Amino acid sequence: MLATHLTRGALGALGAGLVLLVLVVAPWADEASLLGVWETPEAKSNVEVYECGLALCGRLISLKEPLDDEGNEKLDRRNKDETMHARPIVGIELLTGFVADGPGTWSGGHIYNPEDGKTYKCKLTLQDDGTLKVRGFIGLSIFGQTQIWRRLR
Repeated sequence: MLATHLTRGALGALGAGLVLLVLVVAPWADEASLLGVWETPEAKSNVEVYECGLALCGRLISLKEPLDDEGNEKLDRRNKDETMHARPIVGIELLTGFVADGPGTWSGGHIYNPEDGKTYKCKLTLQDDGTLKVRGFIGLSIFGQTQIWRRLR
């Protein structure tokens, strides 16, 4: 009787521990599915998504056309902050501050667009086909633009 009671107690504790493990690990497993390298539309660039503190961020790691018309490395010339005009576009952190807010969705972050030098609110959604829906917007999401990124690795 005592052995049965201890076994049931141990099984109950083990079950509770497994439930707790799933609750703690599940959000991180979801975030891990976004980590890696993504190709933007028309293969214009590649962005690496990585953990940055408790959030996810993304850095531009390559450009299809990395040189300007004069053959020089493309720089962040359209940035509103003139002190940033001399920084190379490759290496810029495009995505910042994303946190999981549901299965396959991340929000609370921003996306920087070096083509116009502006930063937008952004939402990321992992699609069933494995692509990433990137929605940048001003104010409300209905006032924005969507791109579909393809996972490279």
